[in-house]
Amino acid sequence: MDLADALTGLDDRPWAALQHAYGSAEDVPAVLRALTDDDAEAAGAALHELYGNIWHQGTVYAATVEAVPFLARLAAAGCRSADVLALLGSIAESDDEHEVARGACRGAVAAQLPLLLPLMDAEDAQVRQAAAWMSGHTAARDRAWPALERRWAVEREPVVRAELLTAMTRLGPEASADTAVAALDPAGPPELRIAGVLACLDAGLPWDAALLDATLSVLPADDLVSERLDEDRREPLRAVVDALLRRGTEEDREGAFVLLEAALAIPGPEVRAEAVWAADRACMISRAAPARLLPRLVSLLDDPSSAPDVLRLLHKVADLATGSGADALAEALARLATGPEADDLADSALAALVTAAPARAARLLAADLPRRPRALAVASGSRGIGTADEATMPFEPLLLDAVRRRLADPEVRGNEPIHLALLLASWGAQASAAVPELLDALPRVPLAGPKALVAVCPAEGPVRVRVEDRLREAADKGPEEGRLAAAHALYEMTGDTSALRTAIRSRLAGHSYDVRNAAGHAAELGAAAPELVPDLRAALSDPGERRGTPQLDADVRLAEALWRITGDASEAVGILGTVLAESDGPWFTWTGVRAARLAARLGPAARPLRPALERILTTPLHAPAGALALLAIGVEEELRRTLADPVLVAAEHNADPDTAFEALLSLGRRHLTDDHLNRLGALADGDRRVVNSGLEDQIIHADERLRTRARDTLSALDGRAEPK
Repeated sequence: MDLADALTGLDDRPWAALQHAYGSAEDVPAVLRALTDDDAEAAGAALHELYGNIWHQGTVYAATVEAVPFLARLAAAGCRSADVLALLGSIAESDDEHEVARGACRGAVAAQLPLLLPLMDAEDAQVRQAAAWMSGHTAARDRAWPALERRWAVEREPVVRAELLTAMTRLGPEASADTAVAALDPAGPPELRIAGVLACLDAGLPWDAALLDATLSVLPADDLVSERLDEDRREPLRAVVDALLRRGTEEDREGAFVLLEAALAIPGPEVRAEAVWAADRACMISRAAPARLLPRLVSLLDDPSSAPDVLRLLHKVADLATGSGADALAEALARLATGPEADDLADSALAALVTAAPARAARLLAADLPRRPRALAVASGSRGIGTADEATMPFEPLLLDAVRRRLADPEVRGNEPIHLALLLASWGAQASAAVPELLDALPRVPLAGPKALVAVCPAEGPVRVRVEDRLREAADKGPEEGRLAAAHALYEMTGDTSALRTAIRSRLAGHSYDVRNAAGHAAELGAAAPELVPDLRAALSDPGERRGTPQLDADVRLAEALWRITGDASEAVGILGTVLAESDGPWFTWTGVRAARLAARLGPAARPLRPALERILTTPLHAPAGALALLAIGVEEELRRTLADPVLVAAEHNADPDTAFEALLSLGRRHLTDDHLNRLGALADGDRRVVNSGLEDQIIHADERLRTRARDTLSALDGRAEPK
C-alpha cells in the first residue's frame, strides 16, 4: 500500500463523537498524521501519544476500534511498521475494554490480517517478529495459523522463530505441542530453547526432566529474550516458575521448587540474580514456597553479589521461618547486621532480623540506631502500616536509652522521630523514662507524639501532670496539624472533653481529610458533645455538587457522628443514601464499603437503604459489607441463603476479606453449604496465595493474616465439610 493512500478517509470518521482515555478523540487524526512525519522525534512522540490515549495502560476504547484500520494501512505502507504492528498487537491483546463492545478491538485487528500477514515475509527481522506477535493475539486461528506455520518452515532468525512459536501456541496449544518439543533440541539456539519450554507449558504438556534440563541450560536467560515483545516472557525463569505454580498441582509445585533449588545452586551473579527473582515470584504465589526455599536462600547470604537481592526477599518472608531453619536464618542475618557502621547491607539485614528474631535484633539496633533507619522503621511497626500496633520489638533497656538519645537530638527530623515515637508507644509504661524526650520532641512529632505520650505516661504523679499540661498547651497553641491529636490524647488521659471539642470544631471547618478525622473523634464523644451537631451538619457536602472520595468519606464519618451524638439514625440513613448513590465508580469503591459498614451498625433503622445495599452485592469489594448490612437490618430467609456466595467470591478475590469473614460468621453455619465450607477451607489451607496486590513488602504478610482469619472463621463455624 502506498503511504499517500494510508490515511484516505481519515477525516470522514466521527472522531469528535468517540472517546479515548482523555475524552474526545478529535485529536486522533492529527496524531496519526504525525506518525508519518519524516522527523523521527516527532513520529516517535506521536506513537507515544497513541499508547497514552487509544491504548492507555492496557485499556482500549471506541476510538481504538476506529484507529485500527488506519494503523494497519500505515504498517502495510512501511510507516514505522515494527512499532505500529507492536501497537496493534497490544490492542488485540487487551481485555480491558472501556465503553466498547467486548472483543471489538481484537476483532478490528483480526479484520486487518489480510493486509498485515504479508509483513511476516518482510526483509526486516523486527517487522517479521512484530507481525508474528500481533497475529498471535488476534484469536483468529483460521486466518493467522497458516501464515505462521508457513513462515516457521523458512525462518532462521532465532528471536523471530521464538515469536512464531509463541504465537502458534497461543492460537493452537495442542496443535503446537510437537513443534514446541522439537524446539528443545540442545543443538538449537538458546533463545528458541527457552521459548520451547514456555510453549510446552502453554500447551499443557507435563513438566519433566527434559524441560528442567532445557531451562537450566540457558541460564542466565534474561539477555536472551530482551528483544521479545511479550513483557512477561522477558524474565524466562520467573515465567516458567509462575506457569508451573499456577497449574496448582503438587507435581508442578514440586517441579518449580526443584528448578529453583537447582538454579540457586548455579554459581555466577547473573544466574543467581535471576534465580532469587524467580524465588521471589514463587513466594508471592505459593504459601509453601518460603519454607521450602529459605535454606537455599540463607546459604546465599555469604555471597556478596547475591546478598542484597536475597535480603529484599527475606524482608517479606523472614518471619515465616521455623525450627532449625529460623535459627540458621537468624545467625546469618546477625552476621550481616554487624557490618560497617553506614553499610546499607547491614541495615537491610538487621531489618530482616527484626522480623525473624526481634529479641536478638534489639541489642544490635541499640548499638547502631542512628545508622539503621530501615531496621528502625520495621521495629516501629511502620512498614506500610503506620501504627505501633504492628510493632513486635520486645522491650530492651539499651534500645530505650538509644531511642532517648536520638529523640533528644533536635537535628533528628523527618520520619525518624515518628518511628522512634511509635516504638516507644509499643512498649507502653516500660518506656516511661522517655517522657522528657517525647515532650521536647512534640513539635517534631505532632501526630505520633501525643499517642506515644498516652501509651508511656505513668498512671499518676508529677510526670503525668506535666504531660497533661503540655498536651493542653499543644492542643491550644501547638502546630496546627497536631492540635486535634494532642486534644484527643488529653481526653484519653483525663476524660476532659473541652479541648477536644474546640479542636473538633476547628477541624470541621477545614479540608475533607480534616473533617473526616474530626468527625471520627466527635463520634467517639457521642452524647457528651451535643453542641457539635450544628458544626457537623455544616460540614456535610452538598449532594448536588460534584463530590469526590474525600467528601464522600467525610460524609460517612459525619453521619456516624450525628447518629452517635443525637441517637437518631434517620439523619444518618439519609446521608448514607446519597453516598451509596454515588459510590459505584472506580474511584469510590472503599467509600461504598465504609457506608455499608455504618449501615450495618445502624441495624434495623437502616432498612430504607435495602435497595442500595442489594445493588452493591454485585460488586465483589462491596458485597461483604453489603451482606453484613442486610443481615443487620433483618432480611427474609430466602435472601439470607443467597448471601454466602457473593461474600465468598469477595474473599477469594481479596476484596475486603476481613468483612467477608465477619459476614460469614453473621450468616452462621446453617446458611452455608458443604461447598461453601470447602471453599473457605481452600482459603485457609490452600497453597495458592489469595492476596496478590498491595505494598510489595506487605503482600505475603497480608495473605498470612487472611489465612489465619479463614482458619479462625472455620473454627468458629464449628468444623468444615469433608473435602471433595
